[in-house]
This record gives sequence, C-alpha cells and structure tokens, in this order.
Amino acid sequence: MSTLIKQDILVELLANVGTGFEQVRAAGKEAFQDQGFPTNKSEEYKFTAITKKLEQSIQNFAPAGAFEVTADQVKANVFEGYAGDVLVFANGHFQPSLSSTIEGVEVALLSEKADTAIGSIAKPGKDPFCALNQSSFEGGIFISVPKKAQIQMPILLLNFFKANGGQVIQPRVWIEAGDFAEVTFINHSVNLSDTPYFANKVMELKGGLNTQIRCYNLQNEGKNAIEVSTTETDIQKDGRFTSVNISLSGELVRNNLSINILGSNSEGNMYGLYLLNGKSHVDNHTNMDHTVAHSESNELYKGILADSSRGVFNGKIFVRQDAQKTNAFQQNNNILLSEDAVVNTKPQLEIWADDVKCSHGCTTGQLDEEALFYLQARGIAKDQAKGLLLYAFAGEVLDHITDESFREYCIAQVQRRLGSNF
Repeated sequence: MSTLIKQDILVELLANVGTGFEQVRAAGKEAFQDQGFPTNKSEEYKFTAITKKLEQSIQNFAPAGAFEVTADQVKANVFEGYAGDVLVFANGHFQPSLSSTIEGVEVALLSEKADTAIGSIAKPGKDPFCALNQSSFEGGIFISVPKKAQIQMPILLLNFFKANGGQVIQPRVWIEAGDFAEVTFINHSVNLSDTPYFANKVMELKGGLNTQIRCYNLQNEGKNAIEVSTTETDIQKDGRFTSVNISLSGELVRNNLSINILGSNSEGNMYGLYLLNGKSHVDNHTNMDHTVAHSESNELYKGILADSSRGVFNGKIFVRQDAQKTNAFQQNNNILLSEDAVVNTKPQLEIWADDVKCSHGCTTGQLDEEALFYLQARGIAKDQAKGLLLYAFAGEVLDHITDESFREYCIAQVQRRLGSNF
C-alpha cells in the first residue's frame, strides 16, 4: 500500500473511535506510521502477503460497528454441555445484556478503565497490526481476576463478526489475574456474513505470582475472512500459562503469540493445530522469551494441509544470558495430503546462556503408508483408516484442552473436517 493509502486508512479509522486513551492511541499511531503495512520484503511476513490480500478483498476500511445479537444466536453457539460463564461481543463491542455476571471477577469496558496499561505487554513497535489496533480500536473489554481467586469453570469470550457499515473489526482485550489466581478463557468467533472482513484482534494478559492461566482459541472463520490475532502475556515467578490455538478456516489468518517469562520456576506452553483445505492460508508466529533462570517451556504445533492450502510456522525461543537452567522444547510437524499444499516452517533457537536444555525440530511429509496398509489389512476401509491416522496425529494437541465440553466440541469439528473434506 502506498503511504497515501496508509494515511487515508488510518484517518478513516481514527475518525470513528471514541474518546479516551489519547496518549496510548497516539503511540499506536506513531508506531504504525513508522512501520506501515508489511511488504514482501518484510522478514516477518515473508510468506504471508497480507497487504496484497487486504488490497484485493477489503473495499471499505471503516470500522464495522456493533450490531444486534439475539439470545437465540448466543444459545446456538455455546458448546453442548458447557457450564461456564459467557461474555458476548458484536464486532468486538461488549454486550452486557447477553453476558454472564461472573462472581468474583470484574468485567468492565476499557473506556471505564482509563489507567489500564494498554500496549505495555503487546508493544505496538513489535508489529504493525498491533500498532494499528492500538491506534484505532473500538470498545474493548477489561477483565480482572482478583488475588487467590480460583475460577473453576472457563470463561467463554463469544464474539460475533459481521461486516456492518465497514469491514474492519478491531477487538481489544485486557486481562489481569492476581497472585495465586487460576482461570481459563475460551475465545470463539462466529461469522455471520459472507462479505469479506478484516478482524485485527489484540489480547494482553498480565499474570501475577503463581498465577495459572489457560487460554484456548478456536478459529473457524468464514471463507472470506482475513484475520490477524495477537496474544501476548507476561508470566511472573511460579506462574504458568498455557495456550491452545486451533485454526480450521479463514481465507488468510495470521497468529502472533508471545510469552514473556519474567520470573523463576515458571512455565509457558504453546500448542497449536491447523487443518487447512481449499486455498486457506494460516501463519503461526510464536515467541517464547526466557529472561530469568529456572524456567520451562513447551511448544508443539501440528498441521494437516490439503488442496492448495498453505501453512507457515515461525517459532522463536529466546534464552537470555541470565536464563540459566532453562528447559525449552519446540516441535512443528506437518502432513501434506496434496501435491499443491505448501508449508514453510522455521523453528528457531537463540541462546545466550550456557547451562540449558533446549531442542527444536520440524517434520513435513505424507501419511505413513505402512500404518495405512496395517489398518487396511485388518479390515478397516482405506478412508476410515486414513481418518484414524490423521485424528491420532491431531489428537496430541487436543489433549491439552482441559474443559471437557470445549474439547469434545473441537474433537467433533476436527472429525467432521477429516471425514468430509480430506
């Protein structure tokens, strides 16, 4: 995009946002103007031509404002057997009348929390789309889990997306959890429009001492959706953060996930699964930053790609000079079911400490023909045998979802995709 177009888009988006967070927005605007939309020369977007896709698909860069969501729509999109609380959003705008009141948890509009340190975790200088969101997000939600709170059931963030007077949706979520708190969040977006839209999401999570946070994300967007999702968290001493990200649909999806390990005896976990067909494109970029001694991280991403789909995995593990006694594991495995499917994978380790245990690796190949023959020799039809092997491959990621209703829902979605589209 030209500089002029970039400025016009920013002006159009900023013209529609409300008051509040002027300094925060100014910092986001400056960072976006410095970076601009990524080009094919941008190393971080080398295999994902998102700017070209935005130019082709998005005709109206105005914000897609809130719209009416019904109670029946909410009910229809809550997982069977789910017993937790639900927070409902329409294009990123919180809908309190359709949402639960969560005992012991503060939920408020960001506009009511002007002192929230937006941009202190997901810093706008790291990524242009993070900067764009910070400059021009609408609405936004603040969630605070108090010290020692044990929230036994998960909290579902149910966001309905629809191109509505514009095609740009920019949800913003700030979550903080006090010392010794435990909580699980589920992010699920529901597409209500076949019209292309651009969802540019940012979530910042601030943990305390010995805080246990789990964050699950299911991406099953419309076939014309373009999405950038940025999630970044700080982990303090004795804390633990686990992310499970499942990508099933969307024209082009970019996931930025960063875990900053800032305290000893802490643990960061990243698990991801992407099942792609058609011309879907999913790019997972992860950062695990070990800054102190005695910490651990685990990362496992798996992909199954068919037709002309494309997957990108770029995982970075940083072990700083003071991060002695670090244990870090990273693995990316892919199965290609078509000669036209492509995956670009680049696991990376950057280590400045000398007393560590770190490993990384990647594999890309086809289904195991010997295993397929073994199952067929025992009377299992070829298609069924193929599905069993693919599900066994994917199941290792799904096993890290602790909420039974959501795990069963994800299993059903994966099995449906494996059975009908592969």
